Amino acid sequence: MSRNVTGKTKLFGVIGTPIEHSCSPKMHNAAFDALGLDYEYLAFEVGQDTLAQAVEGLKVLGVKGFSVTMPNKQVVAPYLDELSKEARLCGSVNCVHNENGKLIGYNTDGHGFVETLRRNGVKIEGAKMTLIGTGGVSAAACTQAALDGMREISLFGIKDATFEAGLKLAERLNRETNCKVQVYELAEENILREQTAQSDILGNATPVGMGKMEGKSPVNDLAVFRPGLSVIDVIYHPAKTKFLEMAESCGCKIMNGKQMLLYQGAKSFSIWTGKEMPLDVVAPIVAKHQ
Repeated sequence: MSRNVTGKTKLFGVIGTPIEHSCSPKMHNAAFDALGLDYEYLAFEVGQDTLAQAVEGLKVLGVKGFSVTMPNKQVVAPYLDELSKEARLCGSVNCVHNENGKLIGYNTDGHGFVETLRRNGVKIEGAKMTLIGTGGVSAAACTQAALDGMREISLFGIKDATFEAGLKLAERLNRETNCKVQVYELAEENILREQTAQSDILGNATPVGMGKMEGKSPVNDLAVFRPGLSVIDVIYHPAKTKFLEMAESCGCKIMNGKQMLLYQGAKSFSIWTGKEMPLDVVAPIVAKHQ
């Protein structure tokens, strides 16, 4: 459909850098068109140095909502008026809704992670998960899983800048949810095998397996995998990382980050519009995205 922008058209967008690769404009504009909504979604190149001005500008201009991507997710909160529970707990915002001049921050990445598991027949309530990574994506996934009734999460990370954040996340989730969260060093291979053996779900929430680390896996011990274990990687390019290849070879159910991208976008769409994203229209767009 050719787009017909008028003086009544409402604006949405995404802020981050680099931003030209973003799938979000195609996703949301296709959904707007399919539902006949007079909305437009654009991408804006915004880094941390101009983030405060950009957020204030979007607010002043009456932009109805916007997505937040790297490197802004974990630093945008001070410029917003209110945070949802999951955004506050995980310390990251990827969706902002302008409600009559009040900017409310949400995190829908965790919803995308959990919904991917659910759509593949994996039960969240009462389950135990082992998750590799202590960064922002991991925090969002753990937070939503805990809020949705997961029983226990074992987090594994390397001693980098995010490890301390992982420990603090565990403290918050242990205090404010009914989920038991523990943090271990990834180098503790015996503990990783032990915790995974007790888990229903194993996930990778690190960049290991993509870009310069393509062909690598955060886990190199095949004994970690077993039939009946559901394995998810937040990476979507390549579609099947070495981590997933290893899991598949051991009889695991595997999932990648493509569905996570779709479902986090769908959740943001519903927050902004109060309507369900037409997944039949948007899913093929996400499937083609590299």
